[in-house]
Amino acid sequence: MDVNEILKHVDHTLLSVTATRSDIRKICDEGMRYHTASVCIPASYVKDAKSYVGDKLRICTVIGFPNGYDTSAAKAFMATDAVENGADEVDMVINQGWVKDEKYADIEAEIAMVKEACKGRILKVIIETCNLTEEEKIRMCSVVTSAGADYIKTSTGFGKAGATFDDVKLFKKYVGKNVKIKAAGGIHSLEDAETFLALGADRLGTSRIVKIVEEMEAAK
Repeated sequence: MDVNEILKHVDHTLLSVTATRSDIRKICDEGMRYHTASVCIPASYVKDAKSYVGDKLRICTVIGFPNGYDTSAAKAFMATDAVENGADEVDMVINQGWVKDEKYADIEAEIAMVKEACKGRILKVIIETCNLTEEEKIRMCSVVTSAGADYIKTSTGFGKAGATFDDVKLFKKYVGKNVKIKAAGGIHSLEDAETFLALGADRLGTSRIVKIVEEMEAAK
């Protein structure tokens, strides 16, 4: 697959707790230069980043991140705030304890509430696959679909493991036809990226791919 085609699927990501304004502007510059799908950044930088990039690049942010145990009302408020500040896309983390308690109806209601708060913007739902059983992942495919989210996403990148090929295969098998797949974490090479896309992922949450492309260009 052409490198430029891979980059079109990348959410170029910087969610470090020590990220500075200059760091955020740097990845925005990289996102615009390489035409990535978006940059995924902390909510506190969304307004400044949107002002900086205008319509040249989509701005994605995270809510309920990385643990997912904020209240549903808090997550909805975070989504509203993000959208009002200029976010084009929102990635939310589910309450994983609710999965363990089999509170699937509550999870579905929360996702639907956040989706409404997004006011038409893209909503991706992070289920943190490394903490779930296969049965729980399958159930979450159904919940995310029923709740009306746009994407199901594997990982925060802050868990014990990131995306796996098997997770994307499972999502592809069980998620609804209107729900796309985002693989995040565990993407270390262009080969990894290409494989995830071939298996059915539509987005890749990573900072590594842009770094690889920069290294390739520097080596020329």
